Amino acid sequence: MIRTFSQHIVRPQQELTGKLWTFVPLQGARAGETLRVHTPSCWETYPGFGLYRGEGRYSTSFCADGNVRIECKGVSHTASVYVDGEKVASHYNAYTAFSCVVRGLSAGEHTLEIVADNRFSEESALHVPNDYMSYGGVSRPVVRERVGSCYIGDVRVTPVRRGGVWTAEIRVRVENLEEASPVCVRVAVAGRELCFPERVFPRGETVLEGALALPDARQWSPEHPELYFVTATLERGGAVFDDLIDRFGFREVRTEGGRILLNGEPVRIRGLCRHEDHPQYGCVLPFSAMAYDLAVLRDLGANSVRTSHYPNDEVFLDLCDETGILVWEENHARGLSLEQMRNRNFERRAEEVTREMVAQHYNHPSIYIWGILNECASDSEYGRSCYDAQFSVIRALDGSRPCSFAGCKFKTDLCFGLPDVVSYNIYPKWYHDTPVGEYLKDLYDWVQNETEGAGKPFLVTEIGAGGIYGYRTPYVTKWSEEYQAQALREQLEAVLALENCVGVYIWQYCDIRISEEWWGGRPRTMNNKGVVDEYRRPKLCYAVVKEIFERDRARKKEALK
Repeated sequence: MIRTFSQHIVRPQQELTGKLWTFVPLQGARAGETLRVHTPSCWETYPGFGLYRGEGRYSTSFCADGNVRIECKGVSHTASVYVDGEKVASHYNAYTAFSCVVRGLSAGEHTLEIVADNRFSEESALHVPNDYMSYGGVSRPVVRERVGSCYIGDVRVTPVRRGGVWTAEIRVRVENLEEASPVCVRVAVAGRELCFPERVFPRGETVLEGALALPDARQWSPEHPELYFVTATLERGGAVFDDLIDRFGFREVRTEGGRILLNGEPVRIRGLCRHEDHPQYGCVLPFSAMAYDLAVLRDLGANSVRTSHYPNDEVFLDLCDETGILVWEENHARGLSLEQMRNRNFERRAEEVTREMVAQHYNHPSIYIWGILNECASDSEYGRSCYDAQFSVIRALDGSRPCSFAGCKFKTDLCFGLPDVVSYNIYPKWYHDTPVGEYLKDLYDWVQNETEGAGKPFLVTEIGAGGIYGYRTPYVTKWSEEYQAQALREQLEAVLALENCVGVYIWQYCDIRISEEWWGGRPRTMNNKGVVDEYRRPKLCYAVVKEIFERDRARKKEALK
């Protein structure tokens, strides 16, 4: 499943995944063995490959002719792509898409091979042994499209409200493989049309910009997630020969006076952090599993999800758009030390994933904030320069959303002057026994009185405690469901009672597998802080979270009357 809606009517498109491919492991005891596997998938879910680190070759065939655009929505975590034995693309990072155009294919059947590699090495600056699993495989859909010499690369819409009227600021990127006859570009939204004058495009990329005022537009909000389609077409001689359809919503996000405002109203975040992880599917959750996770989040009274610690599958973001769940989406980096950030590939890799994330997910109205570099070396001058550079990249690409990072450096962080929102990960009652209210007030007072974060919105982006499903004890000891429920009650009540705190994200939604090489003393080689376990079975804390979130939602609703 590529998206929850069709992106083309004119341009021929075919999903190449969603069927069996050939898989051959290239290292280890089973190197050279041929298997037939379902795609998209990760090889850790294949019998006998649960701990496989290495390369794997995926192969299939397709019929096509002419110029073929191949897009891989995600390959974990390094990819090399071959068509008819010739290398046509390579990519680093599992969580963003990449594409290439193969020109002039002869009519008939062709082979597609993707070599995925999930090994850790000096070259792998972002995928490192960590507190989550780095899977291997063709983990998101692969798409084949037929394009002409000129085609639409993407279309981005920035909703702007001026004088009570919504305007869609539109940016269309046209790709031209060779000079040809004049082309007309049209963009339509809600029955209104923007037409760019006919012209001959030079080779390469051309960006066109314009605007459409829509005085009758209905705005997107969590309560009423109104969505609009934007359709861009190319015409030659009055005939449409290429198109691209995307979806967006009219909404405005900004920060003001220590608050995050959505459509002019303060946002109160009641969220959970979520990894793409499941014991049956690994990181490749099918549509039904994604939809189920969102149903559980809504049942808990949550209104937001944090995509820790990487960009998520676009189908999941589509569902968030449709159900009104606010999304904190962040680039890929978690807990990197100063030494790891000095890796010669780090800055380049981090900038690549940031650029790809923002460009590819720009139109999702559910994304209200961009995050970067979770718990990295923000307490060092070198680290600060990295944060500064990445925030500059985001702001150059998207000035319509605030940005932040989730820090954990208690009273040593140097970076709070950079983001729009100050965000902190804290674990009182788990990693230390300081009373929650005391610890939180001490931290908040330091931010307000001694840092450049004073006056900015303050958000708790992680808080929680471990609990192993089924471990119950009257002694309420750590790792028991009873202790987890008790700790979360104290934590959430303290955070939501803190004046001027804009909200909280619980760590985390579900228990997840972690890298075998990292481990870190985690029981079951898993991070066990989920409100539900890996199979989505609720723990005792589920009822606690639901009670507190629903109470907080009712309190906010009453305050708005």
